[in-house]
Amino acid sequence: MSTPHSVPAAFRRQAARTPDAVALADGTRQLSYAELDSRADALARLLAEEGVRPGDRVAVCLERSVDLVVALLGVLKAGAAYLPLTLTEAPARLSGMLTDAGVELAVCDAAGARQLAGQSVRTVSELPGPTPAAAGLPAPGAEDLACLMYTSGSTGRPKGVMVPHRSVVNLVTEPNYVTLGPGDRILQLAPVAFDAATFEIWGALLNGARVEVPPHGPVGPAELTELLLERGITVLWLTAALFHRQIDSDAASLGTLRTVLAGGDVLSTDHVRRLRAAAPALEIVNGYGPTEATTFSLCHRIAPDEEFTHSVPIGTPLQGAVVELRAADGTPAADGDEGELWVGGAGVSLGYWQRPELTAERFVADADGRLWYRTGDLVRRRADGAVEFLGRIDGQFKLHGQRVEPGEIENVLAEHPEVRQAAVAVRTNHLGDLRLVAWLTTVEETLNRRALRAFLRERLPDHMVPALFATVDELPVTTNGKVDRKALPDPDWKSKALYL
Repeated sequence: MSTPHSVPAAFRRQAARTPDAVALADGTRQLSYAELDSRADALARLLAEEGVRPGDRVAVCLERSVDLVVALLGVLKAGAAYLPLTLTEAPARLSGMLTDAGVELAVCDAAGARQLAGQSVRTVSELPGPTPAAAGLPAPGAEDLACLMYTSGSTGRPKGVMVPHRSVVNLVTEPNYVTLGPGDRILQLAPVAFDAATFEIWGALLNGARVEVPPHGPVGPAELTELLLERGITVLWLTAALFHRQIDSDAASLGTLRTVLAGGDVLSTDHVRRLRAAAPALEIVNGYGPTEATTFSLCHRIAPDEEFTHSVPIGTPLQGAVVELRAADGTPAADGDEGELWVGGAGVSLGYWQRPELTAERFVADADGRLWYRTGDLVRRRADGAVEFLGRIDGQFKLHGQRVEPGEIENVLAEHPEVRQAAVAVRTNHLGDLRLVAWLTTVEETLNRRALRAFLRERLPDHMVPALFATVDELPVTTNGKVDRKALPDPDWKSKALYL
């Protein structure tokens, strides 16, 4: 049987196969596949009545809930693309994304309505109940836009990655990196604007599994342990930081799973060894992939007795994906040499929304017409074919699974009247935790750090607000005149003055 070309088509096929199976649950409510299908159809019809047409972008801003998933599917069934928003998005950044994406309508709940107050968008805040089978809904194609995922931008302007239906469908159809099917329960833990949620939600719903939605708010190690047991979770995705934290807190708690996937940053080999000792039957997968290539491009299933010489490999390509290592001049790198990772295949997105120059820079067609995404990551291929991550070619980095362009933060810092110059980098503090640090040259000798932090929170998401601000007489520069982030002095982590 051929693979459906869109998310709604793939979901409808699964709903027809298992109409009575539970698709969604949040501890108090649950929907079967048939009920979810009907509710999403009803929302799609309502959106059409509100003027939504195929190709439009519709914002989705709800608490983590059953209704959030209904909203995402309903937008897709209306032929539109969803723009997922977090409830903690900085107002200025939120406004910029809505304007950039040309959003005129948003689906939200009460919390989302408060977040969108003052924005120039109409809202649908009450989702309709189930209705008889819908007829005449649009049928999006494989290349049609499914969602806009905004990532940090080096110029201070976030960039929207255009993810088509075929990329989402490829991610979770007959995956070679994880087993998914009826009977599985996947915890929907990632923020909806983080592309890991693409795997959690559609990986479950397009394979007959069950999406388990945790309560609102942060989920700490103890709460995660309880959720895994209470909900019978079988497959879990964690950022590297949360993966490490859970192992430090209670490694055995992950032993109730069949598979744990982790990534978004470098995995600690020591933590992997400790988890294997605490949960020897657990399958551990290291997942790698930029948003531009739809969540995962390569994955590595860690063998029970695998030894690590340098790091945990990021592995081999996903189904439908191809990778190449290229030298600085764009030619293929020799076996064993370092090279930039280029990703091709079905997962590669359509480029950046309304950013043709940036798209042309990062998305490159070869002589055969195949499109490649240049990741900017430096890697090496081992003799066994597995790829190892070596670092970034540019200054971009990942922090707690979220991509951070230091230039975006530095540009916002430079807008503050007390700041002359700014540089941002990640450092490991005295407790061994990664923290975002800003080094500043200032107009006056004293700096109002509280006011500066408030200024940033109006313009940046929380994960991009530095943990501390260090003042310096001047920023170190390299011989070519760029800020030398490696030469920035280590801060005094115990000095309260740097935080306040």
